[in-house]
Amino acid sequence: MAREFNWPVRVYYEDTDVAGVVYYANYLKFYERGRTEWLRSLGWEQDVLIDKGLAFAVAHVDAKYIRPARFNDQLIVKTRISSVRKASVIFEQEIYRVDENSDESDDNKQQLVNKATIRVACVDMDTMTPAPMPHYLQEEIAREWC
Repeated sequence: MAREFNWPVRVYYEDTDVAGVVYYANYLKFYERGRTEWLRSLGWEQDVLIDKGLAFAVAHVDAKYIRPARFNDQLIVKTRISSVRKASVIFEQEIYRVDENSDESDDNKQQLVNKATIRVACVDMDTMTPAPMPHYLQEEIAREWC
């Protein structure tokens, strides 16, 4: 099984619609935070890649909305990698709501809210066309995360 990176997210009022439910597009923001913090945990900052003329851009999202998250919920964004190629990475991501008041084990305190498969392409900033990611980053992802 692939390694997993977890990032906590609290639902703020700004994340919700008038009913206090997370607005559907904001799940994509939560996923972005999870991927960004995963990359940062590897010692890579997005601005360093941009300085090299490269950026990661989402090329495809397939998301499934399972149950709503609401204002003030504590969430965990779980990030795994299913494949890495020369110029792209496919992420499997899930968002769980954590029941902070439960006495149950950690796994039983989490309810799946949303899951997504997200393909991210490495692109050349000048042409916005696919470009190989740095070789050592691709190797580290493949070796440590797939």
